[in-house]
Amino acid sequence: MQLETVTVGQLDTNCYVVFDEESREAIVIDPGDEPDKIRAYIDARKLRPTYIIFTHAHYDHVCAVRELKESYQAKIVMHEAEAQTYEATKIRCMSWGYDDDDFPPPDLAVKEGDEVRIGKACFRVIHTPGHTPGGICIYGENLLFAGDTLFRGSVGRTDLPGGNMEHLRQSLKKLASLDPLTRVLCGHEEETTIGIEMRSNPFMHSL
Repeated sequence: MQLETVTVGQLDTNCYVVFDEESREAIVIDPGDEPDKIRAYIDARKLRPTYIIFTHAHYDHVCAVRELKESYQAKIVMHEAEAQTYEATKIRCMSWGYDDDDFPPPDLAVKEGDEVRIGKACFRVIHTPGHTPGGICIYGENLLFAGDTLFRGSVGRTDLPGGNMEHLRQSLKKLASLDPLTRVLCGHEEETTIGIEMRSNPFMHSL
């Protein structure tokens, strides 16, 4: 299993491309912007994206989805509780000049415990509301794709529509139970581990 971070957009969102080396099947996580940049990486390695996963549906994590969907016919995956956030993002982006067609509906509405597989690898959905109602983390292969739930030394903001600090605390408790050596691939900035955050992140340390 291999992964690459493709940093995109004005907010430097980490879009992750995870792929199985034998089958060349891939997952694209949080394609927030710059679809040509993401496709260049995929095409250069002859990958076959089968899933496009939103950890949550804020604009900086979804705005390249149409181009990737059209290029690869990959299934769009989003938590079942994230529909309202996605609709609000669409309305906001259309006011900036995007089209309705730029935000295709999800193909799979997932929930806690659902699994996504590529090649021999299996990734599990962890529902982590708090930043948004339908926020998720994707866990497998000793990797946690955390979206904007957990950052190195911090957590996602809860003052936006749908945010809830108490829900976020409960979500962090779920993550605290993971192996301390789990690599945490954050939605922005550098990666970390569960162990590092349990020791040094005030939001995790106080759980």
